[in-house]
Amino acid sequence: MDEEYRQTLIRQHYRIYRDHAAVKLCGWMKQSLLHQCTCYKQDFYGIQTHRCLQMTPALNECTHLCPFCWRVEGKDFEVKEWAEPKEMLDALIDYQRLLISGFKGDERCDPVMFQEAMNPTQVACSLAGEPTIYPYLSEFFKECHSRGMTTFLVTNGTMPERIEALDTLPRQIYVTVAAPDKATYAKACRPKIKDGWERLMRTLELFPSLETRTVVRHTLVQGVNLMDPESYARLDRVADPDLIEPKGYVFVGGSRQRLTVDGMPAFETIKDFSKRIADILGMDVLREKADSRVVLLGHEGMELDVRKAWEKGLPPSPRMDRLTADMCQ
Repeated sequence: MDEEYRQTLIRQHYRIYRDHAAVKLCGWMKQSLLHQCTCYKQDFYGIQTHRCLQMTPALNECTHLCPFCWRVEGKDFEVKEWAEPKEMLDALIDYQRLLISGFKGDERCDPVMFQEAMNPTQVACSLAGEPTIYPYLSEFFKECHSRGMTTFLVTNGTMPERIEALDTLPRQIYVTVAAPDKATYAKACRPKIKDGWERLMRTLELFPSLETRTVVRHTLVQGVNLMDPESYARLDRVADPDLIEPKGYVFVGGSRQRLTVDGMPAFETIKDFSKRIADILGMDVLREKADSRVVLLGHEGMELDVRKAWEKGLPPSPRMDRLTADMCQ
């Protein structure tokens, strides 16, 4: 890794392991420890914000150069030696403990919450880069699950063969669909590969068969890709996800060098857009969180809490019921 780039990341409070894995405290984790404010994933899915490990196994490799991404772009390099899953997880937990150590002396931080935060129970594999590039992802999720940790994976969908090859899936898998069509995709995601759109379509076609909870996320930027909900809904119909998260772009990180604050949609705009998709697909608005500019679409009656949903095996949903029925035929 370029040393200047490394120091930039460290100044941004990343902690890096073996040049390709990293952890960084989510802003919501800090808010949770100091002000008892929680992120939307706690409100939607029951994970504990202060016990979440926000990490990536592939910090510097991505097939996209999305202008709305918070990462530093243009510094990608090919990784030659990858850390083993257990080694990587242990190292990143240790780094997170160092990052939160200063909260212990803050009178605003509840001592019980601090001790809980030292032992994360949720892994958000989403920090930066495209995590499916990491060659031991299946083994990594298996290691996390053996420790009783829930796992969320966020992918840009351009590595369908990697997703299909996973022996152990995360407890919840997101695919980011940030364009309603190929032309908008080229502008909104700036793919570094020629067949990025076709690969994303293969991932959407794969999604209905995945034996885990599936989520399509629409990251929406005003003036870039916030358009044509009917075409987004057509793509959603292909993926047949358990849940859909239309989410407004937030002016943070490296995106501030590529976009302006005007790219942030108003929450009312996101709500209206979400309702149009829900109406087309016959879904319900299940949750919303204004400060995160996000709406959750799904079907009434679903157990959203990720731990409770997995208590009896695969998390139930209309899609999972259909998948199970097909497997039994």
